[in-house]
Amino acid sequence: MKGILGKKIGMTQIFTEEGSVIPVTVVEAGPVYVTQVKTVDTDGYNAIQIGYEDKKENKTNKPQKGHFAKAGVPAKKFLKEFCVEDTAAYKVGQEIKVDIFAEGSKVDVVGTSKGKGTQGPIKRHNQARGPMSHGSKYHRGPGSLGASSFPSRVFKGMKAAGRMGNEQVTIQNLEVVKVDVERNLLLIKGAIPGPKGGVITIKESVKAK
Repeated sequence: MKGILGKKIGMTQIFTEEGSVIPVTVVEAGPVYVTQVKTVDTDGYNAIQIGYEDKKENKTNKPQKGHFAKAGVPAKKFLKEFCVEDTAAYKVGQEIKVDIFAEGSKVDVVGTSKGKGTQGPIKRHNQARGPMSHGSKYHRGPGSLGASSFPSRVFKGMKAAGRMGNEQVTIQNLEVVKVDVERNLLLIKGAIPGPKGGVITIKESVKAK
């Protein structure tokens, strides 16, 4: 499976030759470096570990320093594993750039959504509000949560107020509109999860049509 790490820059739009407007998200993807190659013989499965974005040496502990020194690459902030069928195609210290993706290919994007803090059931679960007239005395409450005599408790999983956002979100089957190898940029059609500057994972789509 092809995969790379990157940072979300923001959204813009581009025009096709026919004059259509396509909304795209600009991602600064890579370059990443192979920091470890795992095989069935040594680890029980085939995978590669890649590192993204340099890390200060004084913020790197001794085991990490040894790991990166063995790979022959500077210390990296983010590490990610990708399962691959043929590990012979990769070598420790190898550089991977955005050119592994082609224009028109389908990708899955994994990111962390924006945190919204504690929110009520209307915003969090799209529930309807009560009447807004003065006599109703009930506007944005959670509603009935359960019976009184039986079972005399609130079932787990009821939709109520709570923490919203800051979760891993995967958007599938997004199209790569443009690949800029010189500037390590990917233009992906549509929106992707996370704030500007958020680290995301881009990988080959598993359900590509």
